[in-house]
Amino acid sequence: MLEQNQSRKPELLAPAGDYEKLKFAIAYGADAVYMGGPAFGLRAYAGNFTMEQMAEAIQYTHHAGRKLYVTVNIFAHEQDFEEMAAYLKQLESLGADGAIVSDPGIIALAQEAAPKLPLHLSTQMNSTNSYSINFWLKQGLERIVLARELTLAEIRAVREKVPGELEMFIHGAMCMSYSGRCLLSNYLTGRDANRGECTQPCRWGYGLVEEKRPGQVFPVEEDERGTYIFNSHDLCLLPYLPMLKPLGIDSYKIEGRMKSIHYVSSTVKVYREAIDTLWEQGEEDFKAKLPGWLEEMDKVSHRDYSPGFLFGKPGAESHNIESSNYIRDYEFVAFGLAADNREHPQIPTLVKDEFSQGYWVEQRYHFQKGELIEVFSPHEEPWTFEVKGIHTVEGEEVDVARHAKEILKLELPRPLLPFAILRRAKKDKK
Repeated sequence: MLEQNQSRKPELLAPAGDYEKLKFAIAYGADAVYMGGPAFGLRAYAGNFTMEQMAEAIQYTHHAGRKLYVTVNIFAHEQDFEEMAAYLKQLESLGADGAIVSDPGIIALAQEAAPKLPLHLSTQMNSTNSYSINFWLKQGLERIVLARELTLAEIRAVREKVPGELEMFIHGAMCMSYSGRCLLSNYLTGRDANRGECTQPCRWGYGLVEEKRPGQVFPVEEDERGTYIFNSHDLCLLPYLPMLKPLGIDSYKIEGRMKSIHYVSSTVKVYREAIDTLWEQGEEDFKAKLPGWLEEMDKVSHRDYSPGFLFGKPGAESHNIESSNYIRDYEFVAFGLAADNREHPQIPTLVKDEFSQGYWVEQRYHFQKGELIEVFSPHEEPWTFEVKGIHTVEGEEVDVARHAKEILKLELPRPLLPFAILRRAKKDKK
């Protein structure tokens, strides 16, 4: 089984927290995207999609020749099943390429109510061995998402014994709880991580209070081994793709439906180029380009990177014992607008025809004249320009772009490609 799969290029699966991020993920090279609908997913605070938006998103994705999977991976309570069958039927009728599920009750209902809807078993079911995986495949699951707690050797052993599709996480945030089954959020805030409402209390700052000394907070000190319950590093398996290639995994998954357009675009482009280079040109070319890809990965908001469990159980070195803050060396300030953005409600009729020229952007963070801005695009190397002219849709020239989501025209040395990302190095990188 391993030999059958290792030569085939894996699917690159990207997060789509909302419709905008979905378009960027596809533009930057994702083979498939995963998203949440209006209910029953584990990211209640992502943008998610209404059923109308989902229908449009599926059509958009299929028109691009890609696939779209929908998360239905809560651990359902009795009342959730009142509308579950109708929802699953809708996903099937809209043409979703799969539903990501974890609850056996939802699996049974889906097979009854929507028999043509492919089912993928979520990482929430912590599939860590071939016996469990083959059990689920016999129940009619089409794909199994592996638990993140598997080593390279364990993944290899599983692949040799499993005939069905396997998916694994290669990049993104790591949860302090086993396969994301966390109770902290529910206990501390009343919001259940297993029902999509995680408030990430594992990222909060903590101190120790002794029962008979209320009000006295003692800092949590680390010894030479560290304190590594909270603040896990982010997963990044980019350097280890040559080790993963022989395993024959069917889909490589990027975590991050709550992350920004900048994060989605950068990670997808890097992994797209890395996978294509490794499979089509070989390991030598991959290693030559790796430093540049790693440099790009450092430009997105992230915590320190770690290989996770790939080489064994992570210890203190895979957890941040100094800070729970993200590393943000670059600021995402705007993105380029293309001709198909002409129907934006802010766009006056007089300038609609100018959109094919590649000088219009939607602002996301303040920037001003004189600053150096880097342009990151799907099909070209990054390039830099100095901001010389900023114009509003009314034709007024301004010195500072300060209004979020304002549509602006820039004076540029060359046009922006569609879906171009504009970013600026932070002056203070602490």
